[in-house]
Amino acid sequence: MSLSRKRKKELKRLKGEANELWHAQQEILDHANHVAREASRQLGAYGREQVVPSVVSTYEHKVQPVVDRGYAASRGVVEGARRGLDKTVFPVLGGVVGSVLSIGDIAKDHRVRAALERFQPKPPPKKTSNVGGVIAVGAGVLAAAGVAYAVWQTFRADDELWVADEEPALPNL
Repeated sequence: MSLSRKRKKELKRLKGEANELWHAQQEILDHANHVAREASRQLGAYGREQVVPSVVSTYEHKVQPVVDRGYAASRGVVEGARRGLDKTVFPVLGGVVGSVLSIGDIAKDHRVRAALERFQPKPPPKKTSNVGGVIAVGAGVLAAAGVAYAVWQTFRADDELWVADEEPALPNL
């Protein structure tokens, strides 16, 4: 099918307008990127010149004195707690550890072990494998193979689905 001269002329004009629009959009995007980079640079400078000094000043004059007072108070509490641990908790803890160690020594005695073994129930005999277990394992292996095949079919390379990374070019008329 051939196009008339009039249609060819209109298509050529339309193609020229589309190319002009494409270039105008590219220029706008370049300008927008430039503005964004400049705004980022200005924001960083503002943060360094205005925000950081203000935050440092506030920390030094308002937060740090409160932290220092809290630290001094906590040192007194920690010192009192340490003295309490030395006088009450550690002696009790030492007695408990000594009792546990002596129980461990008693448990190692052969007479105590022999007495405990008389009260322990005997373990049940081990089961042997049967045909049902073998069939179940075989069915599980087949199911796993089916799932693996389905995954392979899903993720295999398909040349028909390939999409080019290049920008579309306008046809030449």
